[in-house]
Amino acid sequence: MNTVAEESSWWDTIKKQSFLIDPYPQLKAWRELGPVHHDRASDVYFVLGHNEFAKLARSPKMGRDTRLWRGGWATPEAKTRDPVCYQLFSEMQPQMINVNGADHQRMRGVFEQAFRPAAVAAMAPMIEAEAVKLLDAMGNGGDLEFIADYAAPLPLRVVCNLFEIPAEMDQQVLAWSDSMIRVLDIMTTPEQRKEALEALHEFKIYVRELIAEHRRNPGNCLLDTLVAAFEAGTLNEEEAVMNLVSMLIAGHETTVTLIGNGMLCLLRNPEQLAALRADRSLVKTAVEECMRYEPGGNMILRVAIEDFPVGDLVIPAGSLVLGFIGAVNRDPAVFADPERFDISRAKNPHLTFGAGAYTCIGAGLARLEGEVAFNALLDRFSEIELAGEARWRLDRMNARSLECLPVRLRRNM
Repeated sequence: MNTVAEESSWWDTIKKQSFLIDPYPQLKAWRELGPVHHDRASDVYFVLGHNEFAKLARSPKMGRDTRLWRGGWATPEAKTRDPVCYQLFSEMQPQMINVNGADHQRMRGVFEQAFRPAAVAAMAPMIEAEAVKLLDAMGNGGDLEFIADYAAPLPLRVVCNLFEIPAEMDQQVLAWSDSMIRVLDIMTTPEQRKEALEALHEFKIYVRELIAEHRRNPGNCLLDTLVAAFEAGTLNEEEAVMNLVSMLIAGHETTVTLIGNGMLCLLRNPEQLAALRADRSLVKTAVEECMRYEPGGNMILRVAIEDFPVGDLVIPAGSLVLGFIGAVNRDPAVFADPERFDISRAKNPHLTFGAGAYTCIGAGLARLEGEVAFNALLDRFSEIELAGEARWRLDRMNARSLECLPVRLRRNM
């Protein structure tokens, strides 16, 4: 069994600034020691091999319900020790990403029709229109901050449009999301948990009002699909509220990182950006390579429902398992020349969106937003280059996103 050296917990390592800025050398070193490791200090298992993570992510013996986590937040001891944490995770629990088996299938089924390929393709004109609004505001270009001016507002407005949330709510939704996204780090400070709980309560009040309004005045958007499921008894009230909260957070955060991280990859590899500009048929494979090479999350979580053999060990039931996607997506056993950013990569079975029953329900929409965002930008600007140092966010361990990406744009005339 592979075990990280006991004198230095891997949690200590992944919180370091150097790791948050560039995790890949350390992930590669860990993966070369073995595809599956057990950290004795925290009793957490982590997976760095592609085949190993794909196996457990697709298995019905591995779930997402953290109430099964032996020694986790849901134990009586943890409730007594940290009641705020217990309340936060308890209130966040009733949503499709946090439950197993039939409950997960029941909740996911409410939304699956809305994210089928034909339904997602029909969203393209709306996404393109939002991209054009942002590009129009840039005028002829100049020095801009790419995250604040393009990568962040585009997917936020898209997901809010799906639920008919007005533009004047964008900044408030973003603020709530920023407070809550760090919950995904698992190991958070008491202050962060308190802030997240307060944001959750405010967010839920707003969502309840949205649901009530659409019950009084039905429309024809994704929110009405959720309302119909609530009224039919498919979802209870807490499930309806928390699934909407979760979709609003994940629905923009994932795509912000795709567009922002992806743009940085293209700017750091100008020959690849030139190739994409010359041949737009590469945009689909370029989006996939951006997600493989610089995924928007460091970890994907599972909890063992039963004892689970993987690699050369057995993960006991009740264990927390984290897949390190940056390592999984650069596993040389699966990817040729994995450290190379190649937008024409044909074989690209990355696991950025997970695998199995818990594959991100909005993956198709995120891909489409990435394609539209890059195409629209290249259509509008003849030159795109870095205009300063890109800065990674250092206030979160899991969500891997840029704080700042200064760019210089020149418009096609």
